[in-house]
Amino acid sequence: MVTYLIAGMYTGYNALSMALALPEDGRVVACEINENYTNIGKPFFEEAGVDQKIDIRLQPALKTLDDLLAAGEAETYDFVFIDADKKNYVNYYEKSMQLVRKGGIIAIDNVLWGGRVIAPAEDDLSSQTIDRLNKKLHKDDRIDLSMLTVGDGLTLAFKR
Repeated sequence: MVTYLIAGMYTGYNALSMALALPEDGRVVACEINENYTNIGKPFFEEAGVDQKIDIRLQPALKTLDDLLAAGEAETYDFVFIDADKKNYVNYYEKSMQLVRKGGIIAIDNVLWGGRVIAPAEDDLSSQTIDRLNKKLHKDDRIDLSMLTVGDGLTLAFKR
């Protein structure tokens, strides 16, 4: 079974796109804390006929990641997409490294963060955290790394 994980589902555009690309037995675990956002996406999942592939976890993403690890799902995910609260990006990355299989991909959105990561302000915890993650990724020998510098930046980390 092909499994994808999304930390930060928002209205579900990425969850829908991923579910459409999956085989019939594929699964997307989508983390979101705001039920209003998930309710926007659900009708589109149903209309596209992929609602059975999308497992929405309505709680903090770190809790979901911990639950998945506790359930024995380490190294079973093929793809992880991180686009949740920026202050936890380092935590999401480390938990994702435990969940993604060897050869799997972790995609991290907003790694340029409007250029604010170049010199993060003292009171900008989000930019500081993304900057810290970018530096960590650069030195991480557990991955092969590529950054796409379009929009706000997207990093692809390929687990070795």
